[in-house]
Amino acid sequence: MRNIVVVDAPSNLGLRPPAPGTVPGCYKLAGALREQGLVRRLGALEGGVVVPPRYDRGDWREGDGVFNAPALAVYTRRLADRVEYHVRAGDLPVVLGGDCSIQLGAALALRRTGRYGLASVDASADFRHPGNSDGVGAAGGEELALSTGRGQRDLTDLEGLRPYLRDEDVRLLGLRDALRDDPQHAELTALNIPAATVGTIRERGSDDVVRAAATSLEADILDGFWVHFDADVLDPSVMPAVDSPDADGLFPDEVAALLTPLLNSPRCAGLTVSSYDPDLDPDGAAAGLLADLVTAAFAHS
Repeated sequence: MRNIVVVDAPSNLGLRPPAPGTVPGCYKLAGALREQGLVRRLGALEGGVVVPPRYDRGDWREGDGVFNAPALAVYTRRLADRVEYHVRAGDLPVVLGGDCSIQLGAALALRRTGRYGLASVDASADFRHPGNSDGVGAAGGEELALSTGRGQRDLTDLEGLRPYLRDEDVRLLGLRDALRDDPQHAELTALNIPAATVGTIRERGSDDVVRAAATSLEADILDGFWVHFDADVLDPSVMPAVDSPDADGLFPDEVAALLTPLLNSPRCAGLTVSSYDPDLDPDGAAAGLLADLVTAAFAHS
């Protein structure tokens, strides 16, 4: 049985400021989940903290590319070093963010060691790039595009390892149905990247959808796969504490049905948890739900 190791990645480098003169509060995610006793409840080992560079967009303006890019490149390498160490040691790292740009660190780490897939349980594809949008800037909404080699080279080709993920090795679960008309979704369809929306999951059933995803990611051609869990996949009625609380999301039992078999797979290499913002959760209820979901998924594995 592998050791679960909790690593804090409190980076908010990939999100826009919620208001002038402020910074995104998702860097407090790890501390909030630790306060819920997550490490103890998982029976996990301590993996420490990978401290991010300072959040400073300087004189960045729209059209300048990804903001905080130099800091993101530095941090992605640092986080990749920590994740790679635990993967090579046979551990199962649980990386607590942070915004979704922390997934770049996991993707780079796995690319260093072999060929891995990704199961992303997220409300959006995070596939924005210069080829489908004029609004490039926040890596937290672009990490899948960057990981698959789309976007500026100082983030897509770290260590000459572009792409960190191949298109055919990505599975997306939980996208909002309202995004079907978005250029990102159209491009995913054209690329044959499976993207199961909330409606698809409810029509086919969570078990069927996740079984198909897990089976394909357990193929011999892959060395394993990583699971990315963005809190905004949950409906805002139960998870309002995210930067993009879009309506018509999944409910906790539906998310649990997706996470449990993925984390149960012996081919699962690790988990990232991202985007929950404690600043938007004054009573800690959303943190409790998030901790319960992660704990339950592992408890059933």
